[in-house]
Amino acid sequence: MTNVAIDGPAGAGKSTIARAAAAQLGFIYVDTGALYRTIALNALRHNCIDSDEKIISLLADTEVKLGFKDGVQCVYLNGEDVSDYIRTPEISMGASKVSAIPEVRAFLLDLQRNIAENNNVIMDGRDIGTVVLPNADCKIFLTASPECRAQRRYKELIEKGEDVKYEDVLADVNKRDYQDSHREIAPLKPTDESIIADTSNLALEESVSMIIKIIRESI
Repeated sequence: MTNVAIDGPAGAGKSTIARAAAAQLGFIYVDTGALYRTIALNALRHNCIDSDEKIISLLADTEVKLGFKDGVQCVYLNGEDVSDYIRTPEISMGASKVSAIPEVRAFLLDLQRNIAENNNVIMDGRDIGTVVLPNADCKIFLTASPECRAQRRYKELIEKGEDVKYEDVLADVNKRDYQDSHREIAPLKPTDESIIADTSNLALEESVSMIIKIIRESI
C-alpha cells in the first residue's frame, strides 16, 4: 500500500488540499484531526474538557470510527455521525488539548494505522510523518503564514454565519500553533524527510497541483 503523510499547523488547508489530491489520485483521504475533534466533542458533552483524568476515563466507553459516504469521510462517535458537529472554534481548541494526552493518542493510533495498512491513503494531521506513519512513502509538511491561515479560517466561519472577529481568529491560530508545537507528546514538526510546502501565496487549485506533483515524484 502507498501511504502519504501530510502534517502541518491548523488552517494550512491540509484537509481541503489532501482530500482533493486523494480524489485525483484514487487514494482514500484520512483526516485524523477529525478523530481528535470527536474525542473533544465527547469531553465537552460530558463537561470535562478541562480534566485529563475524566477524558481518559471516558475512553473505555468510547467508540470512534471512520466511514465514507460517496467518497466523503464521516466520523462516528458511539454510532452517531458527528461530522457536522466538530468544526467549531471551541472544538478546535478542545482537539488541541485532548491531543496532548498520551492515552488519547494511543487510543486512536491503532485505528489510523489499520486504515493505512489496508488502503492507499493520504493521511493528514500533526504527527503523521513522525509517529503514526513513520515509514510513509511520501512526507509533506504543509504550512502557510499565521495571518494567511487566520484569514482563511475567518472567511470560512463568516460564510457559516458565525459572529467572529479576525483578531480573535488570529489569536486562536497562534495559540494553537504554540500548543501543538510545544506539547511533550508528538509535537508538531517536520521530519528530516519532509518536503516543506508553503501555500501562503497559492490558490487552492495551485496548492493541490503542487501536492500531487510532490507525491508523484516521491512514489
